[in-house]
Amino acid sequence: MESEKENDVQECYFMNSDRTALISHLMRRAGFGVKKSDLGNLMESSYEEIVDNLIEPKMSDSVDDALVRRYHPDQSTSHDMSGAGSYWLYRMVSSRNPLREKIVLFWHNIFATGYAKVTNGKPFTDQARMFRNYGLGRLDELLLRLSKDPAMIIWLDNIDNHSNEINENYGRELLELFSMGVGNYSEDDIKECARSFTGWTLANPDYIKQLAQRNSIMPYGKLAWRYEYDANDHDSSEKTFLGEKGNFNGEDIIKIICEQPATARFISRHLYHFFVADEPPVTQWPYINPQDQEAIKELEKVYFQSDHNIGSMVKHLFNADFFKSEQCYNMKLKSPAELVTGILKITEEFTAPGIEISARNSQMGFMGQTLFNPPSVEGWHQGTEWIETGSLTERINFASGQIGDVEKPGIKKLVSDVINDLNDQSPTSENYVDTCLDHLGGLQVSSAIKSSLIEFADHTGVATSEDGGTEQKVTSLLALVAATPEFQRT
Repeated sequence: MESEKENDVQECYFMNSDRTALISHLMRRAGFGVKKSDLGNLMESSYEEIVDNLIEPKMSDSVDDALVRRYHPDQSTSHDMSGAGSYWLYRMVSSRNPLREKIVLFWHNIFATGYAKVTNGKPFTDQARMFRNYGLGRLDELLLRLSKDPAMIIWLDNIDNHSNEINENYGRELLELFSMGVGNYSEDDIKECARSFTGWTLANPDYIKQLAQRNSIMPYGKLAWRYEYDANDHDSSEKTFLGEKGNFNGEDIIKIICEQPATARFISRHLYHFFVADEPPVTQWPYINPQDQEAIKELEKVYFQSDHNIGSMVKHLFNADFFKSEQCYNMKLKSPAELVTGILKITEEFTAPGIEISARNSQMGFMGQTLFNPPSVEGWHQGTEWIETGSLTERINFASGQIGDVEKPGIKKLVSDVINDLNDQSPTSENYVDTCLDHLGGLQVSSAIKSSLIEFADHTGVATSEDGGTEQKVTSLLALVAATPEFQRT
């Protein structure tokens, strides 16, 4: 009888352990990670309920824009790239709805728009808000709003797209990089697409350019551009686009695009690439098949069944076996934005707006990702392309420095929680290491890495509440964990 009870307890432990690992995996991919102290509340809900709440959150966003405006006008007005990027980083760190911010990152990398050409931070903050509000809705609505977005109109020259002289830039990228992918349209389709978007322009470009050059309204920030449809500059003649004929406007083009099987495949592969496993750069997709074609087919099916709804596709993805497989755990490399945001959520350095977040935003740039300034219209290449000698050094130094700083309020709590847990266990080096890994979000490391961590713990001694220098011991081990390859993954 006693043996049966022990078996039941052991089976329950492993079930809970597996579930904890799965939920930790979900929160790394759908958000920016989760600490052990926050897992308790999540464990009270089913996995499916957690996914539902990520897609349709019950809590309102916790970011207090009034505080940002009052104490940090550079972040509030977003008159430059640094202010806009720092404000978004603060939102990622402090938002109670992590998927909303993660989906902004997703679309920002696809609809890549850069400060180098726009030279005004306010339109980027507005664009990010648009991704936040519509990024999990219908693709049709998102592409329509993107086509009217002032930053995009400047970035891809639709302001120079006129009925008597078209500019193909936006029309080309809308098809090539934003919706369908190379090989699914013709050069004539690009021209007809560009003709359909003539007249989609800005109301006040010359005025804003003058203000931007003079900075005459500082310190209140630069004003944003406004979208305007100029019917007199629109080519209203008949067009032939993807085999269909009509007096098309931009709305018609978007409707036709969203009905294409190629669009379903393209968006499905992007979702898989971002949330499940790294795919090659998008420019190689016409020549390299997806690594999991069945998963892509599943997502394509949901795309059409849900009337092109991105949230429905993401919900299916999170509940799919290909996402929940243990082979998927810790296999993607964190982008600098994911790495920095996840660490700052652990350290709890920014429970309120702080000017120091500008420095954290700059450090992210040293790792190779400057928010609102991607290297090209392709966005940032993902996966191992984040890693080079300089950026890897920055990533490890940042992670170890932040996680090993006991002066940070979140680290002080983390150290205390580790010590309290250790007091309830046998004080072995292996238990000590496991406890630190658990408190950093159920981190799973290779046997070789774990052996090295245990060897370090043997050398420094297991931290207990009775020891002197306990905080230093724990932070030293936490800092070493933060330098492991697994900590750099999601």
